[in-house]
Amino acid sequence: MEYYSPQRFKILPPVVKNLLIINGIFFLATISLEKLNIDLVDLLGLHYFASEKFHPYQLITYMFMHGSFMHIFYNMFAVWMFGSAIENVWGTRRFLTFYIITGLGAALTHYVVVYFEMQPTLIAINSFLDNPTNEGLKSFMSSPSFHISSGNIAGLTNEFIAKYNLLMAEGNKTEALQSAVNFISEYKTEFVNAPVVVGASGALFGLLLAFGMMFPNSLIFIYFLLPIKAKYFVIIYGAIELFSGFSKISGDNVAHFAHLGGMLFGYLLIIYWKKRSRYDS
Repeated sequence: MEYYSPQRFKILPPVVKNLLIINGIFFLATISLEKLNIDLVDLLGLHYFASEKFHPYQLITYMFMHGSFMHIFYNMFAVWMFGSAIENVWGTRRFLTFYIITGLGAALTHYVVVYFEMQPTLIAINSFLDNPTNEGLKSFMSSPSFHISSGNIAGLTNEFIAKYNLLMAEGNKTEALQSAVNFISEYKTEFVNAPVVVGASGALFGLLLAFGMMFPNSLIFIYFLLPIKAKYFVIIYGAIELFSGFSKISGDNVAHFAHLGGMLFGYLLIIYWKKRSRYDS
């Protein structure tokens, strides 16, 4: 049986080392700037492409942002554990290319899924704004398309309902309808702004896939106790992510399809490199 031991290679190759450092700096900066009311997650996390808060640089910076100490600890431990072996075999340039592309692929996959999830609500919102009526408002707000996806939306909703009910009770239906139009417009903005992705998990799952393909019979110890071959670990983990992404029962606020996107793009990139090497030879 093939065992992988980091001591055979550089324990901390250059790209992995710098990824750990950069992620650590971003995490410390996030904590420090919170005290100055500067939200780095909002600035550098990846927003939905239709959001006014989206900026192209977020496609890269989101990979270095993390929401908690445990989030960054587990991600960076895994980047070191799997990434060190891969970088030692591939070299710095190919490893960095793989890491960035799988991170981009994870983001793209996640937001393709988010697009289809958001469309029913956006269609309902636009339908109301195109033809606003009090009956249409009630229909929208009682439908599955209307949901509270952030604290800002909850605050806006509570404030609007109180104002709307007061205006209707006073018989000011026209003014009440105008307040409804204003509210739904704000709701749309907040709804589109709400999704934000942070973390190296997408690229990490690409590394996990690569490790399973490169060292299929190496043992991975789950919780440092239960041994399992890398190839089976990758298959099982991928299946769990696929189930979790479709089931929506976990309630863990994890971007499961981003993880799958990292694995998918990692697989496609490895296959491409293999085919190109055959042609070059």
